[in-house]
Amino acid sequence: MKDLFSVNQLTKDDVGKIFEIAKIYKEKFNAGEKKFNDLRGYSVLLVFFENSTRTRTSFELAGKILGADTINITASSSSVKKGETLYDTVKTLEALRSDFIVIRHSMSGAAKVVADSVESHVINAGDGTNEHPTQALLDAFTILEKKGKIEGLKIAIVGDILHSRVARSDVKLFKKLGAEVTLCGPITMLPRHFEALGADFVTTNLEEALKDKDVVIFLRIQLERQDKPFFSSLREYSIKYGLSQEKINLLKEDAVIMHPGPVNRGVELQSELVYGSRSLILNQVENGLFIRMAVYKYLLS
Repeated sequence: MKDLFSVNQLTKDDVGKIFEIAKIYKEKFNAGEKKFNDLRGYSVLLVFFENSTRTRTSFELAGKILGADTINITASSSSVKKGETLYDTVKTLEALRSDFIVIRHSMSGAAKVVADSVESHVINAGDGTNEHPTQALLDAFTILEKKGKIEGLKIAIVGDILHSRVARSDVKLFKKLGAEVTLCGPITMLPRHFEALGADFVTTNLEEALKDKDVVIFLRIQLERQDKPFFSSLREYSIKYGLSQEKINLLKEDAVIMHPGPVNRGVELQSELVYGSRSLILNQVENGLFIRMAVYKYLLS
């Protein structure tokens, strides 16, 4: 496997091997080993045409910890501003002999287009509303750490499913690993083809979605991808689909909450719940580093 642009590429065996590599890196890192030479002599180009904090930073840090030379390219500093096409930009970057290209782009399918066009290892850091495979991997890894398994778990994903690449990748991976997945959100934010995503259930009722779940993942409203209003107000959305102290009591005692970030406090989650005792949000951020280290290593090997 030269590239990672979709969860569909991954077998259960691939996922298990990536998790094992991530676990080893995490154990060594926490034991005080802060530098590795697995990517020494290799170069990583981080090509981000959309804003990012967690993903870009963790990919960059993962590369540096593994010994790679990392270079950041943003849309504002590239020749895209002068009218250059994505294809020409990437071919130009490949001519610099980069070993890895980590790309985020607003166009769905962009990562595969790039992967098919270059010899470098290409990793999808999010393409439009299509996929975000490393986010799904770190989400599953975080759940596995906390719950000890994924098979048989009941997982709900709540929020702007329609515009969420995280939701699409999460559903695919959770189903591949044997979980039951429920989607929840306003009817205007639920894709009509949700069955094609592989979800088991869909509901517009948050209380129904929270009941008996082991894990609930809340999603940010993707306002930047909306060309028309999908709900009347943020206040109405928060009342119907935001998690409050009152609603959290509907969860099982050992249920956990997650969010890929950034969190809109008071909209998806009440502020005090973001880093509360049930939250795995910081665990997700931490594991993002080790999963991305593992993906580099796995593609290289």
